[in-house]
Amino acid sequence: MNQMVQGFLDNDSFFGRFMTKLGIIIAANIMFMLLSIPFLTIGAGLSALYYVMFRTLRSDGGVNPFKEFWAGLKMNFKQATISWILFVLLIAFLLVDIRICNAAGGTLGYLKIGAYAIGAVAVILYLYLIPVMAAFQDSLPHLIRNAAYFIGKKPWKALVILFFDIFPFVLTFSDLQMLPLYAFLWVLCGFGLQAMLGATLLLPEFEPYLTPKEEEGKEEPPEGSTARTQTQEEILEDMQKLGM
Repeated sequence: MNQMVQGFLDNDSFFGRFMTKLGIIIAANIMFMLLSIPFLTIGAGLSALYYVMFRTLRSDGGVNPFKEFWAGLKMNFKQATISWILFVLLIAFLLVDIRICNAAGGTLGYLKIGAYAIGAVAVILYLYLIPVMAAFQDSLPHLIRNAAYFIGKKPWKALVILFFDIFPFVLTFSDLQMLPLYAFLWVLCGFGLQAMLGATLLLPEFEPYLTPKEEEGKEEPPEGSTARTQTQEEILEDMQKLGM
């Protein structure tokens, strides 16, 4: 009986691996929440959160979430912050535009359809830009293009990620009586779970362009990156094959 319990609680058991990953998710999520207190750093926190999840999946859970979060934060802080500010400004502009269209009515009111379409594209693109930024090092324009490439490669994954990133927020504010419980779950592990789901879906698409696992650690990559130097060229070749 003792051996059975010990085997169940062993770090290599299914339960042990599950609890290890859950602990990493919680630790990274708390760090993200602390970093997000200044609103402008949310983008950098998201990229660092995804960085931890990618490292966790590629190392079978054996990572230090605090060390990896800091490495991901340093690697992408500037680009992630700029992209987040641009994204927020675009969404704010579109919301104002929609409000004006609603107030104007008539033919002008139909222009809000275009605003909704642009907003939907911007949201999906940004939800992909963050994990792409966490996995690869490149200029921001190239990262945006790469995000569009991965969206076009497997559109159904984009819809799944969009659903699980948006629906929980809708559910959170749909029942105000349960809001304290939902808020506790968001602070504890909510954003980390979303990032883990996104990383799990996207890693198979990213894997061909990442440094092979067996080569990691042999040579220190620049700024903690796990991407190869030819990533951009390889992705461009695939984009040409797809006619993009």
